[in-house]
Amino acid sequence: MKIRAVVRGVGHYLPERIVKNAEFEATLDTTDDWIRARTGIEQRHFAAEGETTSQLAIKAAQAALIDAGMTADQIDAIVVATSTPDLTFPSVATMVQAGLGSTNGFAYDIQAVCAGFVFALTNANGLIVSGQAERVLVIGAETFSRIMDWEDRGTCVLFGDGAGALILEAANGSGTNKDRGVLSTDLHSDGRYRELLYVDGGVSSNGKAGQLRMQGNAVFKHAVQKLAETAHTALGKIGMSGEDVNWIVPHQANLRIISATAERMQVPLERVVVTVQDHGNTSAASIPLALSVGKQRGQIKTGDIVVTEAIGGGLAWGAVVLRW
Repeated sequence: MKIRAVVRGVGHYLPERIVKNAEFEATLDTTDDWIRARTGIEQRHFAAEGETTSQLAIKAAQAALIDAGMTADQIDAIVVATSTPDLTFPSVATMVQAGLGSTNGFAYDIQAVCAGFVFALTNANGLIVSGQAERVLVIGAETFSRIMDWEDRGTCVLFGDGAGALILEAANGSGTNKDRGVLSTDLHSDGRYRELLYVDGGVSSNGKAGQLRMQGNAVFKHAVQKLAETAHTALGKIGMSGEDVNWIVPHQANLRIISATAERMQVPLERVVVTVQDHGNTSAASIPLALSVGKQRGQIKTGDIVVTEAIGGGLAWGAVVLRW
C-alpha cells in the first residue's frame, strides 16, 4: 500500500476585464495579426484597479472547493504559487485562508515564477505522502499586469491575470502506475540564467515593484529543450513515455513553445490542453487554469494520465505526472 495525493477538485477565476489584441494597436507598434502569429494569443484578462492576487486566489479556491464537494475547514494546508503577492508579507496563502474563513492548518507561498504551480504541486504531494497533511489546496494566482512595461511590445502583450486552484487528498494506492494521483515529479533550476527573465525591482535592491524584462528568443530555446526533457524524465521515473499520456497540460506561455514541446514529446497537439489564446500567459496560474478549463470542456476525465510542465524565471522548471 502507498499513499497517493489524488485530485478531488479544480476551479479557476478570471477578472472581468477582457483585453483583445487590437487594444494594443493604439499605443504600440503592433497588430492583432502580429501577436496571433507570434504567440497564438487572442486576448487576456486584466485585474481591475484594487483587485488583488489574493482576491483572485480566493475565488478560484471557492470554485475548487465546490467542485470537490468540500468546505474550507476540511483543508489542512494551503500552498499558493505567485510572483505578484498583494504585500511583501504576509503571504497570499494566509490571506486566502482568512478569506475562506478557515482557522485550522497552515498556509504559505512558493515563488518559482511561471514554474510556480509545478513546484507547489510537488510540494503539496510531499506534504501528503509524508503525512503532514491529508488535504491540500494548491493555488496559482497572478496579477502580472501590475509589473508590465507598457512600452515593451515584446512582453506586455504576452501576459494576463488570473487564478486556478486544485485540491489534493490522501488516498491509499497499490504503488503502481494504475493508481490515481501524483505518480512522479521532476524539478530543476539554474541561477546562471537570471538575466533571461526577471523583474528589475525588489525590496532589498531598489524598494520598487519593478517591471518584467525578458530575452524572448533565448527563453524560447531553453523552454522547448528543458520542458521536453523534464517531462520525459518524470515519465521515465515510472516507466512511461509520451505514448502513455492522455493529456499534456503545459504552462501556457505561447503556442509556439507549446507546439514545439509536444512535438518533441511525440504527442499530437490534439492531446494538449491549450488555453493561451483566451488567457495569455498567466504565469503560475496558467496550469491550474488550464486543468480547470480542460475538465470543464470534457477533455480531462477520471483515469487519464496528465503531464504538466512549466519553466519560469530563475531559470526554474519541472514536470508532474498524475493520473486524474
